[in-house]
Amino acid sequence: MLRVGVEPDKYTFTFVLKACTGALDFDQGVAVHQYIASTKLECDVFIGTGLVDMYCKMGHFDSARKVFDRMSRKDVASWNAMISGLSQSSVPSEAMGIFRTMQMESVEPDSVSILNLAPAVSKLQDIDSCRSIHGYVVRRSIDGAVSNSLIDMYSKCSEVDVAYRIFDRMQAKDDVSWATMIAGYVSHGSFPEALQLLDQMKHKNIRMNKGSVLNTLLAATEMRDLEKGKEVHDYALRLGIMSDVAVATTVISMYTKCGELKKAKELFLSLEGKDSVAWSAFISALVQAGYPGEALSILQAMQQEGLKPDKATLISLVSACAEISHARLGKSMHCYAIKSDMESDISTITTLVSMYTRCELFTYALKLFNRMRYKDVVAWNTLINGFAKYGDPYIALEMFHRLQLSGTQPDSGTIVGLVLACTLLNGLDLGICLHGTIEKGGFGSDTHVKVALLDMYAKCGSLFSAEKLFCLTKPARDEVYWNVMIAGYLHNRCTDKAISAFNQMRLENVRPNLVTFVTILPSVSYFSVLKEAMAFHACIIRMGFVHSSSVGNSLIDVYAKCGQLSYSEKFFHEMENKDTVTWNAMLSGYGMHGQGDRALSLFSLMQEAGVSVDSVSYLNVLSACRHAGLIEEGRNIFKSMSKNHHLEPNMEHYACMVDLLGRAGLFDEVLSLINKIPEEPDAQVWGALLGACKIHSNMKLGEVALHHLLKLEPRNAVHYVVLSDIYAQYDRWIDAGRTRSNMIEHGLKKSPGYSWVGVHSQGSCISLK
Repeated sequence: MLRVGVEPDKYTFTFVLKACTGALDFDQGVAVHQYIASTKLECDVFIGTGLVDMYCKMGHFDSARKVFDRMSRKDVASWNAMISGLSQSSVPSEAMGIFRTMQMESVEPDSVSILNLAPAVSKLQDIDSCRSIHGYVVRRSIDGAVSNSLIDMYSKCSEVDVAYRIFDRMQAKDDVSWATMIAGYVSHGSFPEALQLLDQMKHKNIRMNKGSVLNTLLAATEMRDLEKGKEVHDYALRLGIMSDVAVATTVISMYTKCGELKKAKELFLSLEGKDSVAWSAFISALVQAGYPGEALSILQAMQQEGLKPDKATLISLVSACAEISHARLGKSMHCYAIKSDMESDISTITTLVSMYTRCELFTYALKLFNRMRYKDVVAWNTLINGFAKYGDPYIALEMFHRLQLSGTQPDSGTIVGLVLACTLLNGLDLGICLHGTIEKGGFGSDTHVKVALLDMYAKCGSLFSAEKLFCLTKPARDEVYWNVMIAGYLHNRCTDKAISAFNQMRLENVRPNLVTFVTILPSVSYFSVLKEAMAFHACIIRMGFVHSSSVGNSLIDVYAKCGQLSYSEKFFHEMENKDTVTWNAMLSGYGMHGQGDRALSLFSLMQEAGVSVDSVSYLNVLSACRHAGLIEEGRNIFKSMSKNHHLEPNMEHYACMVDLLGRAGLFDEVLSLINKIPEEPDAQVWGALLGACKIHSNMKLGEVALHHLLKLEPRNAVHYVVLSDIYAQYDRWIDAGRTRSNMIEHGLKKSPGYSWVGVHSQGSCISLK
C-alpha cells in the first residue's frame, strides 16, 4: 500500500494493529506504532485503543499504560482495553484503580467492563470489590454473561454458596454457566456438589463443554468415585474430545488414582501426541497413587522417547514424592536436577528441601538450604514448617532467629510455622507471647494464622482461649475453623462438645467437608453408640463422601467399636479403593472382637493382594492373636516382621508379645524377650508383664514389674492396685494393705470405672438437618 503511494488512514492502522495483535508480532507492532506516531494519529481514540489492546495482549503493560495516559479522549472501549490488560498482569490491583478512575471521569462501565475486571477481582480474592460489582450489576440491570463472571468471582473469593445462589436464579444458563459453577465447587473442594451438578446436567440433557468434563473428572478423582469417572470418560468419548491431551491426561490420572492402573496404562500408551506435560501428569499420578516403581519405569520410558523432564515436571514429581514420603524416588529426582543443571533454580531447590523434610532427612534438607545463594521467605518457610511438622520444633524456632538475622521479612506462612512449633512443644506461654507479637505485627487478621492459633490453644489445653478466639471469627467462619475446633474438643476429650459443635456447624449452614467427618467419627467410636454411628453414615452417604477411603476406614473402625463387626466386614468388602489403612482397620476390628483366625486369614490375603504391610498391620494382627490366645501363630507373625518385611518391632509390638506369652504363663520366654529389647523397656511392656503376673499370681515377678513401673510412671495408681491384688491372692494382707497405704500416701487415687449405658441418652445427638 505504501509502495504504490497510497497513504493509510486511521481505519487502516486499526486493522493493521489488529493483525499484529492476532499474530503476536511485537516487532511489527512497534514499527507500526512508530509510523503512527510520525503521522500524529497516536492520540486518536480508535488507534490509541488498538495500541493499548496490542501492547496488553503481548504482555507489555508499561507501553500500553503510556499510550493510554497520552490519549486526550477515551471512550468506554479504551478504558475496557486497559482494564482487560491490567487484570491479566501481575498487578491486578491497578485494574481496580483504572475502573475507579473511569467512573470518576464520568465514563459509565458496561458489561464488557465488568467482564474484563472479573479476573482482577478473582486474583485478588477481594470479596468487598466482588460485592460492590455485584451491587452495580443489579442496579444497572446488567445480565447475561456477567452472571457467569459473578459466579466465578464469588467462587474465587471462597463464597461458593453465594455463587450457587446466583447460578440457581439465572433464567438462561448456558454451558459456560454450568462449567463455571462446577469449577467453583471443585476449586473450593466441594466435590460432591460438583458431581451433583453433573447429574443435573444429564437429567436436563445439557451439553457439557471441555471445562465441565475436566472439572467433573477432577471431582470424581478426589472422591475416588470410579463409577462417575467412567461416566465422564464415556461422555468425553461421545463428545470427541479424548484426542485433547489435557482431557486424556485427566482421565488417565482419574483411573490411576482410583486404582485402575491397567486401564490407565492402556490409555496412556495409546495416547497420540504425548507432550512432557502428559508424561509428567501420569508419573505424578502414579507416585501419588502409591506406585513409585511404575512411576520410575514411565520416567525412563519418557527419556527413551527423547523427552526430558523440564523444571515444572521435576517440581511436580518431587512434590509427589514428598506427599507419600518416598525418599528413594525423591533422591533420584535430585540427581536428575543436578545432571540437568536445574539445582540452582530457587523453586526447584525449595521443593527438594520440602521433600527432604517430609521424608525426615533433615541433614540433606539443611545442606541443600545452606548451599542456596539467595533465600527468599518461601525457602525459609519451607524449612521452618518442615522442622515444626516433621522434625524438632526447637530447630524451627532457631531457624526463625536465623531468618531475622538475614534481614528477610517474615510473612503469614512463617508465622503459621512458628505457631505450629509452639503447639508441638505444648508451649502455651510461648504461644501466648507469640500471639501478642502476631497482633502487633499485623498478622492477626490472616485466616491461616487464626486457624493455627485456634489449633495451638486447643492442643495446649487452653480450651477457653480457643473458644474465645473461635467466637471472634464468627462473621467469616468456614468449615476449616469448625474442623479445628471439633478436633480441639476431641483432643481434650470433650466428646460431647465435639458433637455439639458439629450440630451447631450444620445449624449455621456451614457444609461439613471430608475432613469434618474424618475428624468427628472418632467421637462416635468413643461413645460406641450404634444409632449415632448409623446416623453419621447416612449423612456421609447423602453428602457424597461414601467413596472416600479415609471416611470408609473410619466407618470400619466405628462399627467395630460399636460391636457390629458384620457391618465393618460388609463395608470393607464393598469398598472399591482399599489402602493399607483400610486393611489395618479391619484387622483391628477382628483383634478387638477376639477373632484371631479371621485376622490371620485377612493378613495373609492382604499380602497376597500385594498391599503394603506396615508396623500397624503387624500390631493389629498380634493384638488379635493375643486376644484369641494364638501363641504359636503370634510367635510366627512376630518373627516374620523383620524377616519378611524388614520392619523393626517397636515397644507396642514387644508389649503385645509380652502380654500374649504372659497370659499363657510362659514367663521364662517373656523375660528372654524383654532382655532382647534393644532399648530400655517402657511402661506398656512392664504393665503387660504385671497384668500377666496378676492372672497367674506370680508375686515375685510382679514386684519386679512394679519396681520398673514406679520409676517410669510414679503417679499411676493402677500399678499399686494390681500388685495389691496379687498380694491378696496369696493372703498376704499386710503387704496388700501396705501397698494401698503407699498409694494413698503419695496422694494417688484410682479413677472409678463408668458406663455409657443409660447415660448417653442425655448427651448429644447428631443433627441431620
